[in-house]
Amino acid sequence: MESNTIKLTIEGGKTFTATLVNNSSTQALLERLAVGNVTVEMEDYAQMEKVGSLGFSLPRNDRQTTTGPGDIILYLGNHLVIYYDTNSWNFTRIGKIDNATQAELKAALGKGDVKVTLSLK
Repeated sequence: MESNTIKLTIEGGKTFTATLVNNSSTQALLERLAVGNVTVEMEDYAQMEKVGSLGFSLPRNDRQTTTGPGDIILYLGNHLVIYYDTNSWNFTRIGKIDNATQAELKAALGKGDVKVTLSLK
């Protein structure tokens, strides 16, 4: 990968960087972001994650994964998930938000729906 970091801008102005893992999913995501930013409308699920449709599909690299706060996951090939708690399931790992605590993620993502824009760093 030429760059292994992306920027996530949360509606309201909070910005995080994330370090990506190296797989075909992240390669395809980086190619998509090279064309332009991607905004995902995310909703809260089970008080542990924000999930939203990408509006397009990425290659899946699913395997049994235990998540933690800050993990970015691809679900079903076309949904982006940002965790602020833990879960275990068959997912494709995309990356992890850098240097953010669980409390900081919860505060930035809020309690309801939120828009998150992904862009190249």
